[in-house]
Amino acid sequence: MSDLFDEDPERPAPERPGRRARALVITGVILVLGFFLLTAFASVYTDRLWYKEVGYGQVFSTMLWTKVGLFVAFGLLMAAMVAVNMHLAYRFRPLFRMAPSDASVDRYRDAVTPIRGWLLAGVALVVGIFAGTSAVGQWRTFQLWSKAEDFGRQDPYFKKDISFYVFHLPWWNFVVDFVMAATVVALIGTAVVHYLYGGIRLQQAHDRLSGAAQVQLSVLLGVFVLAKSVDYWLDRYDLVTDDHRIFTGMNYTAENALLPARNILVGVALICAVLFFLNVWRRTWQLPSVGLALLALSAVLLGMIWPAIVQNFQVKPSEADKEKSYIQANINATREAYGLSDIEVVKNYDGIATTSDATSKAQGVKVLQDLTTTPVIDPLQVRETFQQRQRIKAYYSVPQVLDVDRYKIKGQAGEVPLVLGVRELDQNGIQSSDQNWSNLHTVYTHGEGLIAAYANRIATNDEANGRIEWAEGIRREGDEGGSDLTDTEKFETRVYFGEQSPSYSIVGKAKGGSNVELGLSQSGEEAENTRTTYDGKGGVAVGSTFNQLMYAIKFGEPNFLLSGRVNGNSKVLYNRTPTERVEKVAPWLTIDGDPYPAVVDGKIVWIMDGYTTTDKYPNAQRESFDSMIDDSLQQTTTGLQTLPTDEINYMRSAVKATVDAYDGTVTLYQWDEDDPILKTWMKVFPGAVKPKADIDKELEEHLRYPEDLFKVQRFQLAKYHVTAAEEFYSGNDRWEVPEDPNASRAVFQPPYRLFSTGVDGTNDWSLTSVFKPRGAQNTLTSYLQVNSDATTDDFGRLRLLEMADQDTPGPGQVANEMQGNTTVAAKLQQYRVSGATPPRFGNLLTLPVSGGLIYIQPVYAARSATSAFPILQYVIVKYADKVGIDQDLPLALGAALGVDLKTGTATPTTPTTPDPGTGTPTPTPEPGGNQSINEQIAAALRAADTAFKAAADAQKANNTAEWVRQLGFAQDAVEKAVKLADERDKK
Repeated sequence: MSDLFDEDPERPAPERPGRRARALVITGVILVLGFFLLTAFASVYTDRLWYKEVGYGQVFSTMLWTKVGLFVAFGLLMAAMVAVNMHLAYRFRPLFRMAPSDASVDRYRDAVTPIRGWLLAGVALVVGIFAGTSAVGQWRTFQLWSKAEDFGRQDPYFKKDISFYVFHLPWWNFVVDFVMAATVVALIGTAVVHYLYGGIRLQQAHDRLSGAAQVQLSVLLGVFVLAKSVDYWLDRYDLVTDDHRIFTGMNYTAENALLPARNILVGVALICAVLFFLNVWRRTWQLPSVGLALLALSAVLLGMIWPAIVQNFQVKPSEADKEKSYIQANINATREAYGLSDIEVVKNYDGIATTSDATSKAQGVKVLQDLTTTPVIDPLQVRETFQQRQRIKAYYSVPQVLDVDRYKIKGQAGEVPLVLGVRELDQNGIQSSDQNWSNLHTVYTHGEGLIAAYANRIATNDEANGRIEWAEGIRREGDEGGSDLTDTEKFETRVYFGEQSPSYSIVGKAKGGSNVELGLSQSGEEAENTRTTYDGKGGVAVGSTFNQLMYAIKFGEPNFLLSGRVNGNSKVLYNRTPTERVEKVAPWLTIDGDPYPAVVDGKIVWIMDGYTTTDKYPNAQRESFDSMIDDSLQQTTTGLQTLPTDEINYMRSAVKATVDAYDGTVTLYQWDEDDPILKTWMKVFPGAVKPKADIDKELEEHLRYPEDLFKVQRFQLAKYHVTAAEEFYSGNDRWEVPEDPNASRAVFQPPYRLFSTGVDGTNDWSLTSVFKPRGAQNTLTSYLQVNSDATTDDFGRLRLLEMADQDTPGPGQVANEMQGNTTVAAKLQQYRVSGATPPRFGNLLTLPVSGGLIYIQPVYAARSATSAFPILQYVIVKYADKVGIDQDLPLALGAALGVDLKTGTATPTTPTTPDPGTGTPTPTPEPGGNQSINEQIAAALRAADTAFKAAADAQKANNTAEWVRQLGFAQDAVEKAVKLADERDKK
């Protein structure tokens, strides 16, 4: 048979096809490696250009060299440890192989020996790459360890500064784990080499290991067990961050069973390591084997069985007493870690208003005057109205959930709440036939302007605009007359950096070229298309061929090199969403999920909150971040980039960040000047964060309390409003955030931003939420409010109003009472018939007033089933035990008091109110005569409304005395109305 393959000696031997195949394989490997190397270089090079362009080149350099250093150091350490041990195993192989010999081992040895050098280098390279890559992921841990700042507080058990657990312990855990992993890999490689070359012969009954093999394996095992001893020592400190059934942190079993057990295991592991090292000379495995068995047995008995015995037979029978001090430590640490230590608690707040309570002066003013700034426009429900009435072109869009902020408006007194949305570019609105590379990346490049509507007003006669009153003339600091948003000389409307911006755009025209970017003209009443060119300072220059090549590789797009739209003046804009830009320049921050726009210094800026978080704060409760912030308005998950999981047990609002919507400028400001984690990162990246004093006053007016932080705090407060360990353990006073009664799934009700009346009588710009008893559906137990006005000293002040009456209705019950009310049902019946669009219920707002709570909910419905957007049809008010519905808030409140403001009559008698500008008396009707009591109440409320409007006019005219006088008239009228209502109800 072999003759068939014999070569003819008279014919020249043909070239082996294997040689050509080998050449092709080598060429293919070189090309693949070259492609990956070129791609990696393009990625690093373009990142460097981007960071340099945004002014954070030092952040890029620090991250790059930290990662490179860790990769090289730990990669070389792993590679060297494995390679040296494998080389020594080969170097000290037996000169004469032990008998009997395994034929299969001989074949492997014969195959490996000719390429042993390449094989050794390959193994070292592979394990080094894996080890280096693992170390790169620890760059944050390394930097925090190397630049650690003290917290100035100690844990109650080991008496170590909190920084040890947050900064130092994670790094040392990684180092010890790395040493153990490297030892195991080296041990495996060493054992394989000894086995191949006769140092280990498992077939023999005696002398299975050569002397060299025994020495080398003994040393490696000794190093591993020694590292395990250090690991046990460090594990002692992890007890204060371990999770248990009731709480996170040290508990009775941990302190009295696990801690002593780990102390003992440290000693056993040390003894075991010494026995392995002694085996280098003793050459017997008896003592090391006994030591290793003792360590394993001790780990099971002391580390698992004994703690289980203590937990089940000592702790469980009297758990409340045994765990009392540990629960108290957990309560104290949790409240400190989440910023709940200084919360102001008001006990026995009367949440059920009555008409008798309403006779006080404060109550009368709060019910009518303070509700004039209540935002009845739901930012979720009116999104479609914004989209249809204000986007102008199909390729513009607004966010799914609009934002709420407060502004000074030209011609308005004080601040008013607005619903805001940026008119952003939405390339999905471009016709598919026009969606080519040139249009998508050079023509349709940006959005246009900011849309604003009054959150507290209803245009009852303007159904065409969904009964929304659009706002113009947002005032800027120092500009007494205000400035119109369409004034292009003062206001930059173009939005190149937004939440819906394209992945990248190429801007800039050639010298003498024409404008190609599509925008909107800002002159005249009708918005028209116009052509423009970006001239901001942001963007990376791609005029050179080399840069064009790099970006062609980065984006996988050859048109960077081929298209005439890419010229010598071109820039590429990318990383364009506000969150993405801040995350890249501050990769150590967790960014709030709701960037919001504001008009500052004549331009649109995005404002974001940056958090410092950790999951290593001793004894503080650890929870899932995504679970804590989830509610019916949550659009996306945050994806914590700073922690291995999404669980945290410490959070601070450390940084306020802004992104210029036009040129993409990113600015970071220090907000929490006491946060040790922020201070540490400011040492890592000096100059990246500006001091708090650099915040412009106009910007400060639009800084607000962070929404995600508030959600986290209310989630924790549901349990940790209880400060006594016994009551905490019993769990009989647990709260929870109510579910949104209008949501399609079981999800928390979102917090609301509004002007809320504080317990001390102030009317603060606030973020608010409510709690209900855990498991209950129909009652409300407390109201949480935080001051959200950054210009005041009370900013961040948390106030908790605990209800005195356990029957105070909660959002679910109130929603049912509102919708089940016969008057409400009758009003909404027209939208429930066949063919009609069902009504949509907006935010159910809960507001405290002196002596009770008032509930407000807008109702939206389309004019027909084919209508493009819902219209604000009604506002429902529940006050005391009464429900009212009408087309706006004052009318609905009147209906709740049992009067009809549209049909009541009054006699114009004294007292009179002078006109704020001329001083001419303006008659204020006083109820009386032969009017019915309902007519008298209606007249009094109309008089109060007239006086409030006169007070607002006086305030605009800077006539303080008249403003106070008019408020007095309004107050008297309100008192009269509620007294009449009380008399009527008593009858």
